[in-house]
Amino acid sequence: MQIAFVGKARYSTPWAIALISVGLLGIGAAAYVSMRGAHGAEDELNRKTTEVSLTNLTVRIVANGIVRPIEIVNLSPKNAGRLAALNVEQGDRVQKGQVIARMESRDLEAQLMQAKAIVAQTQAQFAQLQNGTRPEELIQAQASVRQGEAQVDQSKSRLKLARDRVQRNQLLQSEGAIALDRLDEVLNEQRSAEATLLQTQANLSQIQSRLTQLQNGPRPEEITKAAAQVREAEGRVRAIMIQLEDTIIRAPFDGIITQRYADPGAFVTPTTSASANASATSTSVVALANGLEILAKVPEVDIGQIKLKQTVEIVADSFPDQVFEGRVRLIAPVAVVDQNVTSFEVRVDLSTGLDRLRSGMNVDASFVGQQINNALVIPTVAIVSEKGETGVYLPGSDDKQKTEFKPVTLGTTIGDQTQVIRGLTVGERVYIDLPKDKKSRLR
Repeated sequence: MQIAFVGKARYSTPWAIALISVGLLGIGAAAYVSMRGAHGAEDELNRKTTEVSLTNLTVRIVANGIVRPIEIVNLSPKNAGRLAALNVEQGDRVQKGQVIARMESRDLEAQLMQAKAIVAQTQAQFAQLQNGTRPEELIQAQASVRQGEAQVDQSKSRLKLARDRVQRNQLLQSEGAIALDRLDEVLNEQRSAEATLLQTQANLSQIQSRLTQLQNGPRPEEITKAAAQVREAEGRVRAIMIQLEDTIIRAPFDGIITQRYADPGAFVTPTTSASANASATSTSVVALANGLEILAKVPEVDIGQIKLKQTVEIVADSFPDQVFEGRVRLIAPVAVVDQNVTSFEVRVDLSTGLDRLRSGMNVDASFVGQQINNALVIPTVAIVSEKGETGVYLPGSDDKQKTEFKPVTLGTTIGDQTQVIRGLTVGERVYIDLPKDKKSRLR
């Protein structure tokens, strides 16, 4: 019996070993598959979630803007006329006071010469009154009086003679010694003598008045009147000189000629028309611009975070790989409503990029605000809403394959990250790729 038992044992040992080996392999394979599945689930969870972390955040307000000149003006003459000369071309840089163009001025130059002649005449008359009567003028006037008196005496003598002849001829005619026609002749001579006497007496009176005036000198009101005439004539000269100066068009400030609207010989007027486009027409001569700034439109909800001298980072569509710098210069006190969107215009002085940026370029302006140190942040895509509450989904505390909703209080959103004020701690994981049954709850 014992031998038989031994013989059976010898015969069954290889099978037993084989069975044991297969069992061990099965157990190992099961353990391997189990471990591999666990690692795979963990990798999948890590792929769909991310850790809540601490970082330093800088608040930024991004707004659309446009590059525009700080100063821009259309230059035109004060009075309508023909353009005589234009001394600049588009793109030329000019200095304040530089002559840009000249209008025709020949008519004004002729008027100026005439006005200056009138000034000289009135000044001479005024000086004459101020200086009083010259001795030679008085002597001449006295001589004129004596001559007038002599003429009066002569006229009186002629009248006396004529009257005597009339008396004689009247007597002769009454006696029939002469004809009536002869009497009429001497009567006419008497009337002529009377008229001559009256004329010489009037001339004498005028000459005597002139002598009296010269002896007394000019009256104060005459001197005042002459002085006023001088001032009036000089004022006319100044007015014409101002008109002549207005025919010269000068640059009111340093800048660059951005547009040229007219050519020499063209008729231009003081009226200007707004021209935002380069192809727009204008009755102006040229357009002058100075400096560059950014005009940005900041939404109403963000305007409270914009401050004067605040740093601004600018990226132009024409230079997407370059960041230019600037500072806030002005915040408009009144909002602008465009298509039911309320915004405020903010002007930004450029610190860099003046040599590259051009007026009219579109830009994105990023207003750099306060820095938040050690801020608790999560990706913005992790934020969801459930039953009216804002929060995030976390892996289940008991079963990582399940999700748990956790309400959070949010702070500032900057780019693709959002600050969490309450509700999470560093190191917790939140879903950024939600299960299909949860994706409808994305905020």
